[in-house]
Amino acid sequence: MRIATSQISQAAINTMLSQETQLTHTELQLSTGRKILTPSDNPAGAAQALNLQSAIDTNTQFQSNGNAATASLNLEQSTLQGVGNVLQSVRTLALQANNGTQTDASRASIAQQMSQDVQQLLAMGNTQNANGSYIFSGSQTSTKPFTQNPNGSFSYLGDSAQRYLQIDTSRQVAVNDPGSNVFMQIPNGNGSFTATPATSNTGSGIIDPGSVTSNTGYSGDTYQIQFTSASQFNVVDTTTGTTVLSNQAYQSGSTISFAGIQTAITGTPATGDQFTIAPSQPQSVFQTIQNMVNILNTPTSGSVLAQTQLHNGMNQALSSLDQAMTNLLNKQASVGSRLNAITSQQQLQSNAKLQLQTAQSQIQDLNYASAISTYNQQLAGLQASQKTYLQVQGLSLFKYI
Repeated sequence: MRIATSQISQAAINTMLSQETQLTHTELQLSTGRKILTPSDNPAGAAQALNLQSAIDTNTQFQSNGNAATASLNLEQSTLQGVGNVLQSVRTLALQANNGTQTDASRASIAQQMSQDVQQLLAMGNTQNANGSYIFSGSQTSTKPFTQNPNGSFSYLGDSAQRYLQIDTSRQVAVNDPGSNVFMQIPNGNGSFTATPATSNTGSGIIDPGSVTSNTGYSGDTYQIQFTSASQFNVVDTTTGTTVLSNQAYQSGSTISFAGIQTAITGTPATGDQFTIAPSQPQSVFQTIQNMVNILNTPTSGSVLAQTQLHNGMNQALSSLDQAMTNLLNKQASVGSRLNAITSQQQLQSNAKLQLQTAQSQIQDLNYASAISTYNQQLAGLQASQKTYLQVQGLSLFKYI
């Protein structure tokens, strides 16, 4: 069989072109650091690397969500700490004002300071983040949540929703607390009931805020402690209309216990005086402090009755303030636990991401030492082919004619 010179030449050219293609492929691998440049290089490996990249991207998004949640909760935590400082200051002022040595003028001065504290609390309740969103308005982030009405009352204009961010495949974390839970819906009194004197009382009896001694014994009914004389009282369940205690001897400061609760009355109640024990109702911390302001701005003018009303009112307000502070501490603890959960989750994600990246690297990243050796071999082969081709092309019978 005869082989034409052109066939030999074309075969040599094809070989060199193939070597150049292989060399170019190796050069691209060296420049990119990847041994899989196209799926056709390693279909199975390319598919596995793509799946790993998808998992890495998802992990990265969860970490980004965790960072956003941390920033939001840190802002809330710092705001709640500021609120706690204001409430502690108000409590100190309230104890100072409830002292019998204070004058009307000094109490009015304290009331003025408390009024400023109310405005500071409103400003904290209307805190905005860097994007201008209100952090305590629930899902209504563009709505200013708290306002004081012309009549002195306070309104919440947000909703009770919490916003969540996904920090793992099956885990979400709340990144806010609605202001209704933080500032507004706080049970007044001792958290279970309020102990208040009748406005018609004429004696000097001052009632303690009291406490629940038996959760099973306390029914949540409303009761009245009714003084039939300065030395005797009855306790009536006004919800059912039944008498719980009758003809009880009164002694100032002695514990009065009934229906799973206890309280005490000091001073000298007058015949016909009444004290009501009623279930706690939701009340805002703003209103609690405003009540103190109103009480302290009411002159006593040395009147025993007015002094008694002052102490009764401040005792109840202080008890309500303590409930607000307890609620605040619970919210701070909740925020702290969520921050800890995010930190722990991000640590797990960081470890998982490293494992994913390591597995992906083993599949698609280039072994430079091996690739450089292959490149040198391919380059030497191409150069040898080129030299051989030139020498073969130089052979011709015409040189010998």
